[in-house]
Amino acid sequence: MKIARILSLVTMILVSGFLKGQDKFAQLYDQLPTPNTTRTASGAPGKDYWQQRADYKIKVRLDDENQRIYGEEVVTYHNNSPDPLNYLWLQLDQNVRDQNSDTYKIRTEEISDNSGSRTFSRLEQDFDGGYKLTAVKDINGKDLTYTVNKTMMRIDLPGTLNPGQDFSFQIKYWYNINNTRQVRGRSGYEPFQEGNNVYVIAQFFPRMCAYNDVEGWQNKQFLGRGEFTLIFGDYEVEITAPDDHLVAATGLLQNADKVLTKEQRSLFKRAEGEHEQPVTISSLEEAQARMKQPSDKEKTWKFKAENVRDFAFASSRRFIWDAMGVPMSDGRIVMAQSMWIPEGDCLWNKYSTKAIAHTIKWYSHYTFDYPYPVAWSIDGNMGMEYPMIAFNNGRCDTDGTYTQRAKYGHIGVIIHEVGHNWFPMIVNSDERQWTWMDEGLNTFVQYLTEVQWEKDYPVRRGPANLITEYMGGDQNRISPIMTNSESIFQFGPNAYAKPATALNILRETIMGRELFDHAFKEYANRWKFKSPTPADFFRTMEDASAVDLDWFWRSWFYTTDYVDMSLDNFQAYQLDTQDPEVESAFAKEQRAKEPENISTIRNRETIKEYYADKDTTLVDFYSTYDPLDVNYLDKVEYDEFKKRLSEDQLEMLNSGKYYNQFEVKNMGGIPMPVIVEFTYDDETTEVFRIPAEVWRFDQTSITKVIPTDKKVVKVTLDPFLETADVDTSNNYYPHQQKVNRFDAFKNRRQVANPMQRDRISKEKEKNGRS
Repeated sequence: MKIARILSLVTMILVSGFLKGQDKFAQLYDQLPTPNTTRTASGAPGKDYWQQRADYKIKVRLDDENQRIYGEEVVTYHNNSPDPLNYLWLQLDQNVRDQNSDTYKIRTEEISDNSGSRTFSRLEQDFDGGYKLTAVKDINGKDLTYTVNKTMMRIDLPGTLNPGQDFSFQIKYWYNINNTRQVRGRSGYEPFQEGNNVYVIAQFFPRMCAYNDVEGWQNKQFLGRGEFTLIFGDYEVEITAPDDHLVAATGLLQNADKVLTKEQRSLFKRAEGEHEQPVTISSLEEAQARMKQPSDKEKTWKFKAENVRDFAFASSRRFIWDAMGVPMSDGRIVMAQSMWIPEGDCLWNKYSTKAIAHTIKWYSHYTFDYPYPVAWSIDGNMGMEYPMIAFNNGRCDTDGTYTQRAKYGHIGVIIHEVGHNWFPMIVNSDERQWTWMDEGLNTFVQYLTEVQWEKDYPVRRGPANLITEYMGGDQNRISPIMTNSESIFQFGPNAYAKPATALNILRETIMGRELFDHAFKEYANRWKFKSPTPADFFRTMEDASAVDLDWFWRSWFYTTDYVDMSLDNFQAYQLDTQDPEVESAFAKEQRAKEPENISTIRNRETIKEYYADKDTTLVDFYSTYDPLDVNYLDKVEYDEFKKRLSEDQLEMLNSGKYYNQFEVKNMGGIPMPVIVEFTYDDETTEVFRIPAEVWRFDQTSITKVIPTDKKVVKVTLDPFLETADVDTSNNYYPHQQKVNRFDAFKNRRQVANPMQRDRISKEKEKNGRS
């Protein structure tokens, strides 16, 4: 009975391991939607793919004195769907700052002894930032019935909008612009003591919600984290701002002769032909002069943008402006442009526009050529992206210098935010639902772009070893990547770093660079100016590479499992040659290496003469007999043995090969390729790569045997830190003990603030200043 119970337990363990392995390597049919003629099984748009469209004509006035936006828009909505529509949904994103916003209500707070003034100030909202709608009418001026539901507005149509039909309507509104130092967000104004605010304005007009084949109306409320789900259209936008402001916006400026000076237009023309060094169009000195004598007049800037999903602009008299032409493969010149304020001049005049050009070059390389005519980087003291324009950060120290952290933070945020033009501004994924589809993919290409900037660029995300602390952390505070944007624990690591790392692992370890780059570019080109879903991405990557990645998507994107492999039970074997001369020598060598008992050692040292040494009559054959010595019969038997072997068998027998057996345990749950490096007794090394499918029948433990011609003295699992193994201490044979250093000098001076410590040690970058 006892034996039977033990056997049953063993059977249960084996079956459990088998099923667990099968689950990870099962096809993703249980997770992905059924393909159809709209979205195909290959991951491409189908023959019946459709998407809606909305065109906008917008007029806004920036009230600098009261920090308000006054706007009116005419929206023409095109129903390209096969469905009749009785109402339209619009996004009222500014309502996230309404005093009654759910964003404030769903915050959790806790008062403790460490609570400061900010804790209590967040409990009551003084700022009223929601939309104030003054008119919602059809194109003929007739009032439309509408309902505002928090950050969404439904317009009830006067009649059914059938497939292929258009409907135009107009809205008038205003709202208070948020002070970004007090009410953070993706838009607003930055105040300065002497006035001269910096405005970076987005979500400044009621925008159409997306209606698609996956969600119907994507009208999930905006709570502040999950960003935007938008549709493409053409924009004509007029921006009225103070007369001495410089304005940058999505699209092409239509009335440069009215808003720019003759010299500025001439410098801009010159910048089109400059492809190495930016041309300053409005200088630091000009910005300082405008700030000293602000104008009380206004002028209107007119912009047009074609086939964009959104529109944003920036306006300030503080701005400095430079530009540079970026040649594209089709002969076009894209104008890379930056506007920044004096407080960031030490960084921006050196890096910003060049970082834009660098981004355009490498994102185009890995996906498709940048299709728009301009790309802006604006000093908005934040990081946020919109079509053709990005709000970035980077400020100088008070002495006009910058730290290493500030430099690479500045370059990195520009690459990232300008890179968003590809994901999601063109490859138009649903940000409200899946943050990772734009942030993760963009962070991955950001990494590829950063490493092209300079040798040993200090990247923050991408390499596998940089994600291990997060993935091996508290599993109660980690979400699967495939989690809705509003419900993610640890937003940055989950939606940015982990998917970027996953793609880099696919590129470097699972697929290889050639297959991955082709498949990734195929995805980008299939879905540019369209709206992909996760399934479209997963399917395209497999379709274009002939690599089954379902196990990878399941492990990395649908679970919180992590990678932790351990190397166990290494043993080297050699074949018994049966040759008595060879085996005798080998056995004697092994015997000589065996440890001796302490008594044997001490007896040899203390016994000076044995009885048999004095009386030699005691000595016979067995007194000196060594069972490992070769005798005549051993040789005869070996000769007979060889006659029974084929030539191949004899060659194998005499090859002297080592058969290296080792066990690898999967302790974290994610199956990954097993990569081992053997170090031989002659100090040479060899790497062996075993595909992840080795785990398909057992998710917990596998045993491998690798033949080698040389003797292995050291084995390293994951030698190049490419699998995101969260614990590498168990990746070695023989085991390597890590040395933990501790500070014995407790009283030495400490610098608590890392920025201060960085500032103490930095090289002062004075950019030519004495």
